Amino acid sequence: MDAGDVEAIAHADVQNCYQCGKCSAGCPMAQHMDLLPNRVIRLVQMGQVDKAMRSTAIWQCVSCMTCSTRCPKSVDCAGVMDALRQLSFTHDTVADSQRRTVIFQQAFLDNIRRNGRLRELELVGMFKTKAFLHDHSISLLWKDALLAPQLMARSKLHLRGQRVEDRGIVQRIFQRCTG
Repeated sequence: MDAGDVEAIAHADVQNCYQCGKCSAGCPMAQHMDLLPNRVIRLVQMGQVDKAMRSTAIWQCVSCMTCSTRCPKSVDCAGVMDALRQLSFTHDTVADSQRRTVIFQQAFLDNIRRNGRLRELELVGMFKTKAFLHDHSISLLWKDALLAPQLMARSKLHLRGQRVEDRGIVQRIFQRCTG
């Protein structure tokens, strides 16, 4: 795997980056990252894509696009982060500390694909089950259970979610995104 693979997915030319650091200076998540965004770009420039894919920084990125907006050379740093997440997932190099994030994302997208919109209880059930099977942590299953009555009292949790009538539209969106 090389920079070309990342650039093809991200539609970005990382070689344009001259390491000014504006992306890192504006990143709201930088303090939580093991590598600053400009360092991740530098790894890709140097062909160390595997090291970039193993970084927790790519999973801490919230895709706010601040980095891409601030770049004086128009390098889509957020797109590179997203491409690295995709490659990390595809090549199973996700850091163990980030497994739950990936499990949640998969459960979320599966829920949307099935229903056309989010069905919260179904999402929670799928996420907790898959995360439990990965971590074998009983406490994870019940961790948020006491929040349900509070959410229901404020009409923030719906026992029966709705489905989009024409889920074919949703299927076509997913097909376009996944190729």
